[in-house]
Amino acid sequence: MNILITGANRGIGLEMVRYSMEQGWRVFACCRNPHTADNLFNIAKLSNGQISVHIADMQELGTLQALSYELRNDAIDILINNAGIYGSDKNAFGSVDVESWLQAFQVNSIAPLKMVEAFAEQLSMGKRKIVACMSSKMGSMADNGYGSSYIYRSSKAALNAVVKSLSIDLKEKGIITVALHPGWVKTDMGGFNAEISTRESVEQLFTLLLHLKEHDSGRFIDIDGADIPW
Repeated sequence: MNILITGANRGIGLEMVRYSMEQGWRVFACCRNPHTADNLFNIAKLSNGQISVHIADMQELGTLQALSYELRNDAIDILINNAGIYGSDKNAFGSVDVESWLQAFQVNSIAPLKMVEAFAEQLSMGKRKIVACMSSKMGSMADNGYGSSYIYRSSKAALNAVVKSLSIDLKEKGIITVALHPGWVKTDMGGFNAEISTRESVEQLFTLLLHLKEHDSGRFIDIDGADIPW
């Protein structure tokens, strides 16, 4: 099985690479700056060519097209849009950092769509034909009981809208598109007080991904498999 993972240099993405290697899967591990991705390269060195590291900068869409051309003959079974940013801490009413907000939309909402556009043919060549976009419960409007966090919430809500439209537009190609909530995970973004480790999150996420059917396309799925309200 061939898997492409963005934001593969740390956190959940890095653990996905490690887990995939253990399963014997072929991994195209992508990040913004491979030259500083020491942990990723250390895993790749142990993989006997099973893992390759590539540039995919969500703020430079030309790198996504270049990567697609590089991998034009490779089938992709699962494309995981994992790369994402939280944005500025200045995200409360009256002090929202607009520049950071625009950057978050670029990385969290626009780039995932552009990744799917760039790799639609490779996905069509794959057996699984799955697009998994890392969303968050913070993108759920029904689940918003605390307000604030305008930057991150809105960018993930926009990503959810992208996923829903992709599920309709790619249905004829047999491509399944879902938004996933990875849980509250102990990462640089999630913090040390989070509920689960990256390993626990990744194991549950792949269990979900490997059991997806066509009728699941367009769902916003919690880590326990339940639907999250929009």
